[in-house]
Amino acid sequence: MNRDSVSWSGAMPAITTPFDDNGKIDERELGDVIDRHLALGATGVVVGGCTGEFWAMSADERARLFASSKAVIGTRGTLIAGTGMIGVEETVALTLQAEKAGCDGALILPPYFIKLTDDEIHAHYADVTARIGLPVMLYNIPGNAVNCLRPTLVARLGQLERVVAVKESSGDWNNFYGTFLAVHESLRVFCGPSSVFGVPAVQLGADGVIDCFPNMWDEGGQMLFEAARDGDTTLAARLQAMGRRLTDLFTSDGRTLYPSTKAAMDLL
Repeated sequence: MNRDSVSWSGAMPAITTPFDDNGKIDERELGDVIDRHLALGATGVVVGGCTGEFWAMSADERARLFASSKAVIGTRGTLIAGTGMIGVEETVALTLQAEKAGCDGALILPPYFIKLTDDEIHAHYADVTARIGLPVMLYNIPGNAVNCLRPTLVARLGQLERVVAVKESSGDWNNFYGTFLAVHESLRVFCGPSSVFGVPAVQLGADGVIDCFPNMWDEGGQMLFEAARDGDTTLAARLQAMGRRLTDLFTSDGRTLYPSTKAAMDLL
């Protein structure tokens, strides 16, 4: 498999996971969130990623999230499920649950918390991808996962049979640019912090954007992507500036990104 094995492109927002007052996944609200993104032109959604608070959910909850999301989205868009866990067995088991639910792909980050070598990270992905059927989007977010997928490692991982894409969320333009140059001919490249540099990423040739801000900022998803892709420089510049301001606001004065995003959604 390679980039031509899938048609993933455009804005696929990383959606929040709604919970009710008892801490259970609120499936009605989940449906509303997904429907809203599709109505705004999103080509799909990513569920159970960092924005989706996978780190606060059990494996059973994550599997239910995948099934509930598929029931809503049907065939109206791409559904990517965040299935990364620390161990191989756990990652494989959850990815098979995503496949059973009908998800289109798995977003898999490297093992987190403990610092690993590139060879150890490669071995993890090799073991996982040998035992699953879904196409894989690599997930580079070293700010959360500790381990960084640098361009040379992404190129190695791209040779594994199931790997078709990468979500580059390092927030480091040099790492994004290096990754794009290394793999864009074989893998689909998505910009994670599109609120920070999504416009130049798409102008460079990124296949799409995956970001949390479209959860509460309508223009930050498909409109930002299309403005950059289609050469509407005035609109693209305005949207990028707004994304930068929102990023600064949501992470200032002790705020953190995911609670800020949900608070803004509640206000709206």
